[in-house]
Amino acid sequence: MIHQVADLFIWYLAFVFSTTCHEAAHALVAQRGGDPTAYAGGHVTLDPLPHIARSPFGMLVIPVISYLFNGWMMGWASVPVNAAWGRAHPRRAALMALAGPLANLVLATAAFLAIRLLIGNGVLARPAGGLIGISELAVIPEGVAAGSPLGFAARFLSIMLGLNVVLGLFNLVPIPPLDGASIVEGAAPRASAPFFKLLREVPGIELLGLLAAWSVFGYVAAPALSWVARMLHA
Repeated sequence: MIHQVADLFIWYLAFVFSTTCHEAAHALVAQRGGDPTAYAGGHVTLDPLPHIARSPFGMLVIPVISYLFNGWMMGWASVPVNAAWGRAHPRRAALMALAGPLANLVLATAAFLAIRLLIGNGVLARPAGGLIGISELAVIPEGVAAGSPLGFAARFLSIMLGLNVVLGLFNLVPIPPLDGASIVEGAAPRASAPFFKLLREVPGIELLGLLAAWSVFGYVAAPALSWVARMLHA
């Protein structure tokens, strides 16, 4: 029981930090691009509280429920955006949408390099066996207590790497309401704007889009994580 509570805490810490960085990146790029809405709401920050206050269900309830049922966390958050600004500046809106997944991939890269460095210096070790889980991309060396700070670091870095690869790639799926759809919309010719407007007005498009994206992403996530694990331990 104590082990599960500790593991939930590590997962939640990684989830909240990763999601906060994702949303803060959206807010910062929007503010730099001329939309101060998220900045005025206090979302250009690495303090998770404004993001949790805006999306308490996606940042508190769903992550814990998904962990208890699946052993890993999922959830969501958002920042306010001026829709008129997005329509007037589609390229800037596309950059704003890209900033969130890019922040996740930067975090994944940082965790990857940290794990490689720690394994290379014998501080952490490669997991034994062929199958590597998302939270076990690095483990403690033999003889080190599982509950030590080093054990916390191994699991946290593993989760940061795996989780941010998943978050970054999933949000790039070009299906509404994910960031990938906004990126494609902003990069597309202006003549396609009526199509995207019509698509957004489809009843239940956000729920349908999430279900469709999750179905498609299953074919991407496993190969991507396997490739990351192979590169990590090459």
